[in-house]
Amino acid sequence: MAGIPQTTHYDIISKRRLWYMISVVVMVPGLIFLFMGGLKLGIDFTGGSMFELAFKSPPKISELRTELSKIDKETFSDAQVSELKDASGKTITTIRSKPVDNKEQVKIFKDFKSKFGEFEQIRVEVVGPTVGSELQSKAIMSTLIVSAMIVLYLTFRFSLDYAVCAVICLLHDVFTVLGIFAILGHFLHVEVDSLFVTAILTVAGFSVHDTIVTFDRIRENAGDMGRGKTFADVANDSINQTIVRSLNTSLTTMFPLFCLTVFGGSTIKYFSLAMLLGIIIGTYSSIFVASPLMVTWREIANPSSRKKATA
Repeated sequence: MAGIPQTTHYDIISKRRLWYMISVVVMVPGLIFLFMGGLKLGIDFTGGSMFELAFKSPPKISELRTELSKIDKETFSDAQVSELKDASGKTITTIRSKPVDNKEQVKIFKDFKSKFGEFEQIRVEVVGPTVGSELQSKAIMSTLIVSAMIVLYLTFRFSLDYAVCAVICLLHDVFTVLGIFAILGHFLHVEVDSLFVTAILTVAGFSVHDTIVTFDRIRENAGDMGRGKTFADVANDSINQTIVRSLNTSLTTMFPLFCLTVFGGSTIKYFSLAMLLGIIIGTYSSIFVASPLMVTWREIANPSSRKKATA
């Protein structure tokens, strides 16, 4: 693009301890919430029924609980009822309970309409507990398979140290997003569903793709180490040669995701948010974590690489 430099001259590698510290500060709060409370799982994983309703005149949560108990005390004894406002300011009432069949749904909506007036059905989902458990297992298995395939590919394409550093960055990105959603689940009751797993796997792919671009440039520039440059110098040059491309690619992806997050419906809102956060974090890690980590790895494995290294 005219007017935009294709190569920058930032000294990124020498400040790698700062980048590591930023990553730790961003990750740790999320990890605390993730391992103490975990993610708030949606009915895709737990099984059950979920109704999202928009009443013209929203009733009190206590009134809804009372009416549900009258309909079926056993089914709705531990029902969760909450309220949130969407981007337009409309109040969305969410009801989560044990699985409800079509006959019971008709009765619920008929009673609600009679008691509380007109309302709009934003979302209605019913998932059996067996299906939910199966989805949970498949989600974990998919993530493990993706990680293993990435390690194998990068080990074949580059070498083991490149593969390990790329996977560390992948885990950095994935766990940061998971941690943020654990915090959102704790404070805002944000749930994760099967679409969230899709977002996480996409984030993993994007993270590795962006990292590979820089690693490939490092390998291309490795010959410069024979001309008085250390591995750290080569890595820094490679980052500067690819940083503009990485930022351009990320920004063109982030703009539509931002619009989907702000203006999209409730079904894809948090999927888009997970993708948006993943792209931002993945771009950061591919520039400020991946290659600096490679330099740290090489310097620990071979201290003489500070003077002269071989790729």
